[in-house]
Amino acid sequence: MSPLKRTGLATALAAGLAVAGAAHADIKVGFIGALATDTGQSTLRGAQIAIDELNEAGGVLGGQKIVLVTADTGQDVTEGIKAYEYLAETEEVDFIISGCIDDVSLGWLPRMVEYQIPTLDTWTSNIGIIDKLVEDYESYKPYFMNVAADEALATLYVDFGKDILAGKMGWKKTVIVQEDTAFGNAINGLVTQLLAPEAGIEVLDTIVYDVATVDFSPIFNRAVDSGADFIYLISSVNSQVISSQYVKLQVPLAMTGVNVAALGQEYWEDTGGAGGGISTLSPVPSVGFALDPVSKAFAEKYVARYGNERPKFPHFNGFNAYHGIKQAFAAAEVAGGFNNTSWVTAMENQDVVLMKDGEVWLRYGFWKPGEIEERTQRTYPHNIHFDISPPYDDGAPSMVVIQWYEDGTNAVVYPEKYATGEFKVPSWVPSK
Repeated sequence: MSPLKRTGLATALAAGLAVAGAAHADIKVGFIGALATDTGQSTLRGAQIAIDELNEAGGVLGGQKIVLVTADTGQDVTEGIKAYEYLAETEEVDFIISGCIDDVSLGWLPRMVEYQIPTLDTWTSNIGIIDKLVEDYESYKPYFMNVAADEALATLYVDFGKDILAGKMGWKKTVIVQEDTAFGNAINGLVTQLLAPEAGIEVLDTIVYDVATVDFSPIFNRAVDSGADFIYLISSVNSQVISSQYVKLQVPLAMTGVNVAALGQEYWEDTGGAGGGISTLSPVPSVGFALDPVSKAFAEKYVARYGNERPKFPHFNGFNAYHGIKQAFAAAEVAGGFNNTSWVTAMENQDVVLMKDGEVWLRYGFWKPGEIEERTQRTYPHNIHFDISPPYDDGAPSMVVIQWYEDGTNAVVYPEKYATGEFKVPSWVPSK
């Protein structure tokens, strides 16, 4: 055989081996989030369970295995940017799943635009990110958010205010106690705009506090002196501190709103049993939420694997990560990989409807560009397809309201379709 033919054969063999190797190369998924937090671990573990199931079923995209790599943000904006860069440049991941808080996601978002890596957020609800898709779809289209955005959250709370706080309890005045974060500012702005005109509840005062605050007694005194009927809390960082002080100080006003610490089953332990009476908005599935069969099976698998560690039960974003990974790879199968435009179109068409007792219970789908949500008359491209109008038969509600009782139990108290208990005023709060 001539050297030329031998060289040609070697080249052909090498090319064939390269193609064969490529067919069985790993697909890399990058996790970005704070590994020391319950929310971060919920996302990571939900993603890992979904990946394990896909690998055990034979892999994806012609038998390729999925590998999960992590990048810790430490819940810090600068570290979050570095973490995203690490996943993009060093690990060269195909897809990123995020368990980040709003401030951190907003920090790395320009990097997503730069690298154009398909990315799914399972925790942040910042409406500003969805607005960026409205304004510049081409730049931001690899981004998806499978938790309802702030505006949908605020709408549900206004309904709760109208039906329960004002309608049932007769409360007409509130004071907002808000942490100084992007999340706090976003929720405050939306709630303040809507409570008075739609629920008939006047905001008398807004008290903004630093997330490092350890003594809340002056803040609670100011809230009581305002003449408000109840406190509206907005807290996503160190929420256990303000919660336990509220109970220990026996603040004579009910406290509701958005309390992220109360979203996990560890809340009672974290507050030393001083968490009773507090209610909060929660994405679904929440604590106290009755699960559909598919979500229940995931939760049981999670508890069997991680039940001796915290969080012992997945937060809502653990469910979001589990379903989100499945959808991302279903879209990749349609698109032939995570190749931006084709994958984006396929992801937009993903729609998982979960049923319970013959009713639509949860829905993991996405609003498409230009699709108008009827109640707000605006678009939410790549946000989860929430339903904010009873009877909630077009998908899951944007949120539910849960309450922790003084005996350490919890329940969904609103909306009625999902309620597993009733809203109650803490025993130390005088009746009005």
